[in-house]
Amino acid sequence: MKKENIIKRKDNEPPFVISKNGMRFHHLGIPTNEVKPNEIYLEQYKFYVSGFESSEYGVEWMRFESDSPVSEIIQKIPHLAFEVDDLDDAIKGKTLIGEISSPSKGVRVTMILENGAPIELIEFTKV
Repeated sequence: MKKENIIKRKDNEPPFVISKNGMRFHHLGIPTNEVKPNEIYLEQYKFYVSGFESSEYGVEWMRFESDSPVSEIIQKIPHLAFEVDDLDDAIKGKTLIGEISSPSKGVRVTMILENGAPIELIEFTKV
């Protein structure tokens, strides 16, 4: 068996997507079944979001309807979201969970699978 050359980061180093690729942390999305205060309904995705606008650390709660078209992994496993400068470049060689979408003007987003977990990549353009 051939041993892979894996570059490992040290305990005091941020993830390589931050230190080497220049991505910026945006939020942590956590699925829930609980109704949360000030939920906003996203009709096209059939789920509610809350907390993001008021969380100092970017915690966002997501409550899905039973017929939500959002991938099951996103509905069950929390995800980290990172802002990227070039979404198309950031997803090269990555396994996508669904398509690139534009949930609002000036925003392009997609989810990738990384080490068994969903990761959201977001590109903002000035409008």
